[in-house]
Amino acid sequence: MSPSLNTSPSASSKDEGGGIAPQNKGSWSSFLKSIASFNGDLSSMTAPPFILGTLSLTEFSAYWTQHPSVFVAPASEPDPAKRALLVLKWFLSTLKPSYSTRNDKYGSEKKPLNPFLGELFLGKWEDEAGTTELVSEQVSHHPPVTAYCIQNAKHGIKLEGYNGQKASFSRTIHIKQIGHALLTLTPPTSSSTTAQSPDPTPSAEKETYLITLPNIHIEGLIYGKPFVELNGCTYISSSSGYAAKIDYSGKGWVSGKKNSFTATLYPAGKEKEVLYTVEGQWPEAFTIRQGSGKHGAVVDTFNARTQPITPLTVPALDQQDAWEANKAWDKVITAITKGDMDATNAAKSRIENAQRELRRKEAAEGRDWERKFFARADKSEEWWDRLAQQGCPGERIESEKTGGVWRFDEGKAREARRPFHEGLSPC
Repeated sequence: MSPSLNTSPSASSKDEGGGIAPQNKGSWSSFLKSIASFNGDLSSMTAPPFILGTLSLTEFSAYWTQHPSVFVAPASEPDPAKRALLVLKWFLSTLKPSYSTRNDKYGSEKKPLNPFLGELFLGKWEDEAGTTELVSEQVSHHPPVTAYCIQNAKHGIKLEGYNGQKASFSRTIHIKQIGHALLTLTPPTSSSTTAQSPDPTPSAEKETYLITLPNIHIEGLIYGKPFVELNGCTYISSSSGYAAKIDYSGKGWVSGKKNSFTATLYPAGKEKEVLYTVEGQWPEAFTIRQGSGKHGAVVDTFNARTQPITPLTVPALDQQDAWEANKAWDKVITAITKGDMDATNAAKSRIENAQRELRRKEAAEGRDWERKFFARADKSEEWWDRLAQQGCPGERIESEKTGGVWRFDEGKAREARRPFHEGLSPC
């Protein structure tokens, strides 16, 4: 069977319903009351089957690269300031798929399936940018943490990162994303010259961009049609000496519209010396201008609604390993799609109980779970501290909340192959 093509992380979600069904309105109200009275991290609560989506959180990593040509573009730009701007443009292009796609397709945000430890999601994009490969792995369950790596060998660009979430309730659901992403590329030979150095200077040293993650709150709960809104600000800090700040506003203080944002790019440590300003709505479109404010010359525009999406290729179910997300959750997904809540709960419980048994066996034998693509890294990476201090105010590694600092392990990746955990099954 040939690989299946998906325009979203999982084609199985195509039949997922919209908002809360009329027969579940009473249960939805009861669930909201239980959330409001719950003390602690909401992610530890068991959600009723009728609000479950058909995507696992490991699949969300694919939202970083639905536009591979935008992802790889910085690697071909010789000018460091323009390169940093292209990184900012790419990051902004990921916001709609990451935080709005499910609401657009299905009428409301759904609670994703909580990945089990060792869950994998593997795929690739193939288009004019070449082959861009994705590896996503659940590296921790308590606390839940997903790690990912996306790379395009042709353009020498790689994104890796990890994130966990801590959810709380105060008038609505607030989700703090814990973790970060790192974009690494090798700049091309510089074409710029100066009076002192008329010959182009090669730039072979790799550049690293530290990317922080936005905080989320969920709106529309009372109407049974929840959707994601972003708030606060995030940063991108580059080893090339540039930084970007993105301010999000659900109330639209810039344009009077929801999902608004303003982003600025500037030399690190000189926030008032704005080189470029980006304004718009992240699920819709944005405009890039020179300098600060709304009157600078337009440099570029991006329309998230009309930008073509490159479909992600994932192996067909009969080619997947038991530890890959679509294969492992297949019975749960089928039951959700059919609206069979009893079968959903039974299939989901089977996975959860099997995972508890695996953890008991590991504890009894005194061993840790073997990650196939990622490994814990040093908590105090010098370059990370430097980039954070340079361009990400207040950002710190909260390793105690993510089970460690997670990095892609090239050696492990070379050895990884199906079956990934021979003799073991996730359920």
